[in-house]
Amino acid sequence: MDAQVRNRYMQAMGIPVWMPKDSRVQEEVGEVQEVVPDIKRPPPSPIPVSFDCSYMDWQQLRTAVQSCARCDISKTRTQTVFGAGNQQAPWMVIGEAPGAEEDRQGEPFVGKAGQLLNNMLLAIGMPRETVYIANVLKCRPPNNRDPKPDEAANCRGYLERQIELVNPSLILVVGRIAAQNLLQTTEPLARLRLKQHLAPLSGKPVVVTYHPAYLLRQPADKRKAWQDLLFAREVFSQYASTPH
Repeated sequence: MDAQVRNRYMQAMGIPVWMPKDSRVQEEVGEVQEVVPDIKRPPPSPIPVSFDCSYMDWQQLRTAVQSCARCDISKTRTQTVFGAGNQQAPWMVIGEAPGAEEDRQGEPFVGKAGQLLNNMLLAIGMPRETVYIANVLKCRPPNNRDPKPDEAANCRGYLERQIELVNPSLILVVGRIAAQNLLQTTEPLARLRLKQHLAPLSGKPVVVTYHPAYLLRQPADKRKAWQDLLFAREVFSQYASTPH
């Protein structure tokens, strides 16, 4: 990516860009690229999905989500938030759960957090329309509380089938809760960053970064998120160039 274009996208993310010391940027990029991926193998026994979605195509899966009443949050939702984007995307982005605006619009990552996510993706040459975006939960938890374990388990089959249908080369997980749910771990986000993980059932490479809503509250961590994105792009390039 051209340095001027990259700097413009970094500015859109709210990351200060110091010029003209281009070498400083190169050093930071180099530091990220030198990180050796720490591949964590999935557990020996695959985590069972809540029910069988393996036969469903996109329309069948969407219909199943729209009519889902497997847990109590189905009673408080305005509508389900299935997912959106390129269904053959090379990247899949997974977040935690819909918020109030997502619940109203029926689309993941809208509002200010969605705008920041768009800028983050654009900054590494992956515009929103080229990726597929979904959440661990398909319904908004009341008062935007954290998903309960049984709620995540009830939605897991939907998410795993979405991953199968998209068949991405990389999964970018945003936020601690989404990462812990997908990877079935209790590790804090700080220990999950800048490492290559594998999704338990699909075996797809997973990279973890901060949730855009967190970055809006803690803009000082945007530079760390930029490092995560560069690392994700490196993992993607390595995976895409390796026969599978």
